[in-house]
Amino acid sequence: MIKRHLKNIIKEQLTKFPVVAITGPRQSGKTTLAKTLLPNYEYFNLEDIGTKTLATSDPVAFINSMKDFAIIDEIQKVPLLLSQIQVKVDESKKMGQFIITGSESLLLSEKISQSLAGRVANNVLLPLSYEELKQSNLEYKNLAIQTLNGFYPRIYDTKVTFAEFYPEYINTYVEKDVRQLKNIGDLSLFEKFLQLLAGRVGQLLNLTSLANDVGVSHNTIESWLSLLEASYIIYRLKPYYRNLGKRVIKSPKVYFHDTGLLCYLLGINSEEVLEKHYAMGSIFENFVINEVNKHIYNHKLRSKLFFYRDSNGNEVDLLVDTGTTMLGFEIKASQTFSTEFLKGLQSIEHDVAQNTKFGGVIIYKGKAEQIVSGHNLYNFANLDEVLRQIV
Repeated sequence: MIKRHLKNIIKEQLTKFPVVAITGPRQSGKTTLAKTLLPNYEYFNLEDIGTKTLATSDPVAFINSMKDFAIIDEIQKVPLLLSQIQVKVDESKKMGQFIITGSESLLLSEKISQSLAGRVANNVLLPLSYEELKQSNLEYKNLAIQTLNGFYPRIYDTKVTFAEFYPEYINTYVEKDVRQLKNIGDLSLFEKFLQLLAGRVGQLLNLTSLANDVGVSHNTIESWLSLLEASYIIYRLKPYYRNLGKRVIKSPKVYFHDTGLLCYLLGINSEEVLEKHYAMGSIFENFVINEVNKHIYNHKLRSKLFFYRDSNGNEVDLLVDTGTTMLGFEIKASQTFSTEFLKGLQSIEHDVAQNTKFGGVIIYKGKAEQIVSGHNLYNFANLDEVLRQIV
């Protein structure tokens, strides 16, 4: 069993809140975490047709039939249960009475905010972090192989290969989630959209260009992007332009929550293909940004993530804004340091230093680690040392 960083946080939440919610993508380990943490809780899975039928036909009787403590999986399948859970916990006033999980963030969080406001602790469990794998001695020392395998727990818990896992993952996602959430008539168009979006990873998002290439409307693309975000397939990284006096880019970038899934959509099936692929730099960038994102979710931090690019071409791949400090990341899929890596960091440091303490790091594939012009140079394998600076 791989120890998840959220485990101790959830244990504490169970003493303070009557309901604890865990959302995240399919197969990220939500059920395993809940069951391992609370083996004596009753367990109900709303993916099961019989259980779902009982819950749908009489939500009141379904909740009242439970013992004192229960885990309810995929709660978004029967959102009516949330109102009855509210009634139950208000009557019992017991802490940690329910753990609920879901694979759709926007759909579920909206229902939770309406029904369980003030009664629920919300958590997002993304696929395994590189740090979690390292602590269990399960990480791949070879970056390309790690990138291809991605971070879904099943790949590390079973003998399934990435070549077997990701096709089935996409098939399940498209058939089960997409059909239920959106009335998409031509699923082949949606799959084409997924592949074209993967080809734009790390680039500024141009909805019109994407709509033209897929052959659908601008509004359809926006709807599909929202669907992918809601089910934790992608996320949009927004540009940073607060309090800056110069013209900056205001379009977001798109990244995938898992590099294995990204590589599959790009048709990358081997280490050799990955190393020579045109998107290798963007994939490595995606890898590092994902790890920062997971760190923030896994430790329940309030830090916000952005990127920076101005009209003069100065760019910083990732900015972590803690509110009082700013940490800038330059991410390069190179084994050799270049002074060009410092250009963006030096540009934004000058702009934000007046109001915020700024620090810069360069993450690359090279072995040399040192301070260069006041900024720290790190090999990607030691990313956890950088993450400890984010609090």
